Amino acid sequence: MRIHSPLFLLAALGVMTGAAAAANVDTSAWKCESCPYPKGITGAVDVGVGHVSDSSTSFGSYNGLDRRGSHLVLGAELSLRGADGYYAELNAAELGTDIRSLSAQSGREGLYNLRLGYAELPRYEAEGARTPFLGNGSGMLTLPALAGYPAATTLAMPLAGSLNALQLGSQAKRFELVGSWVGQQRWTYRVSLRRDVHDGSKAGAGSFFATSAQLALPVDHSTDLVELSASYATSRLQATVGYQLSQFRQGTEALSWANPFASVVAGDNRGQLAMAPSNQFHQITGSAGYQLTPMLRASADVAVGRMTQNASYLSATLNSGLAASVPALPAASLDGRVDTFNANVKLSATPMAGLRIHALYARDVRDNRTAVLSYPMVSTDMFLRPDQRSNTPFGLTQDRFKLNADYRASGLWKLSGGVDWERRDRPYTEAVTTRETTLWGRGTLQAHEDVSLSLKLAHAEREHSTYGIAYWFGGAQNPLMRKYNLAARTRDSGAARADWTVNAMVSVGLGLDYARDDYHDTAIGLKDAETVNLSADLSLALSERSSVHAFAQGERMRSSQAGSQAFGAPDWTGRYKDRFEVIGLGLKHAAIPDKLDIGADLSISRARSDIAVQTGVLEPAFPTAKSSLDVAKLYATYKLGPQWSVTGSWWHQRADANDWQLDTVQPATVSNLLAFGNPAPSYRVNVLRLVLRHGF
Repeated sequence: MRIHSPLFLLAALGVMTGAAAAANVDTSAWKCESCPYPKGITGAVDVGVGHVSDSSTSFGSYNGLDRRGSHLVLGAELSLRGADGYYAELNAAELGTDIRSLSAQSGREGLYNLRLGYAELPRYEAEGARTPFLGNGSGMLTLPALAGYPAATTLAMPLAGSLNALQLGSQAKRFELVGSWVGQQRWTYRVSLRRDVHDGSKAGAGSFFATSAQLALPVDHSTDLVELSASYATSRLQATVGYQLSQFRQGTEALSWANPFASVVAGDNRGQLAMAPSNQFHQITGSAGYQLTPMLRASADVAVGRMTQNASYLSATLNSGLAASVPALPAASLDGRVDTFNANVKLSATPMAGLRIHALYARDVRDNRTAVLSYPMVSTDMFLRPDQRSNTPFGLTQDRFKLNADYRASGLWKLSGGVDWERRDRPYTEAVTTRETTLWGRGTLQAHEDVSLSLKLAHAEREHSTYGIAYWFGGAQNPLMRKYNLAARTRDSGAARADWTVNAMVSVGLGLDYARDDYHDTAIGLKDAETVNLSADLSLALSERSSVHAFAQGERMRSSQAGSQAFGAPDWTGRYKDRFEVIGLGLKHAAIPDKLDIGADLSISRARSDIAVQTGVLEPAFPTAKSSLDVAKLYATYKLGPQWSVTGSWWHQRADANDWQLDTVQPATVSNLLAFGNPAPSYRVNVLRLVLRHGF
């Protein structure tokens, strides 16, 4: 004791002396070279100009570059971080186009956060569509006051002088407010408010018995989302409870349109279609995870919800001559209600080194509590059917069980396998119960320090309860018919992957996926389907200044089905073959280190689809549908100085498609169909941009 006491005393004195010396050291000039966030204000501003060579809504869908001409390129990033953990950020992108976005957030690390966001996104469809209807985008479509409307056929209509270009598309706008803060005693709270607004038009159709017309359906609705949650966390327990509200509001309840075809019965000069009705969804959620032991963890999730819809019914008919004979509706609205329940329990165990076992049980319930009522049946404002029809309260109960294990046998091998079991109960369908069991296994081998191989195989079998005939909705189906989502099925699939790191500069990957479905008990319906997918990728580091990556993928899909024209035994077959190929190449090069960076990306996609129907009289196959998409992008960034840089880019995109279902159907091609006549997409567009960036 006497020997060690002086040593401890000297050590204590040394610590105290060092602490006193440290207290006298001036640390104001010290810098943290590895701190994750810079302090103070940083950011960048982008200002430039872009030019689009041609107008194309097909090209401009989702990127906002649908119009020919010049546009402003404007964006900014701003970040403020204080020494006390306070931060504020502002991000703006594409303010000069229709995909503009703006977000701002502020908070204090580990205490609270507040975020505001706004974004737009356009979607267009049916480029080149034409229609004689007026008032497109509204809730009422009329016809021009020209002789010839209405007419017995499209050929008799004065289409040459009344067709107008129609742009179908909608603009989505999102407003978002999210806040979170850390409370006392391990609690964290979060509030999220979001509104999505959609405005525009989309393609639809309306009919009168044997005649039909394509129509511009109005898009005028909004969705409000509210999420509230509170989370609690300790070293062993993590739990969250929350509430969610989704409220959908329809701005245009119905579309009314003039009948362009000659009357068959008195009063059938105008039709009406209901749009998606306003509705609500409320849900309470809860989740928890607990580390029972160092080797065993349990977790659970549960959600209880209710969907309601109480929008007022439209009148049963607009035909004044028919209205007197139509019985009154049994209620003013559906007063629909669907209760939902979703829950799962998971267990994860590590009973020994290298082995992990996972078990999952989940139940999802959709319980339709809507009252069943009988409604009069009016066929396209022309005829009243003698029978009435009741709404069918479809529901679903799904139970799933999964058990799998991962075992790392050594540093070279990893084995995985398991069983998945699923049962679905669907009342009011032909097969009330379906059960499916899947067995799968996967092995990964590090064959060499530079080569890894993997193989996965799976076999699934689905069976069902007695397959009957559903009489309670629509007309009865052929008793030999089997719907593909209910029919007995055997599915075999496999996937193989090889990755080879040739050297420090070159790596190669190859992949193969295969799946086959066999509907062995189906006489009429989908008989079989097969998919083969082959992929390859290459990464090449030419030098410290240059790198190249490339990929290629090809997919083949084949299926066949059988049908009956005579409501009996199969008397025709249909075969479908689809093929897709995609190749891509990318290059990055530092032409002048720390001064000029250049790059290029190229992708080429091809697709074709063949359909053949055989009834025994040697019919020719349908024309092959083809599509191609080529994309090339070049860019270069030159640093003008420590805070200034300029980027120039060229984007070329070419699309060509041949689709007999569109290209051969003009407004007057089919005598009883007034079509839009829009062809399959075909365009060539170049986009040039020059952007100046100032960073600070």
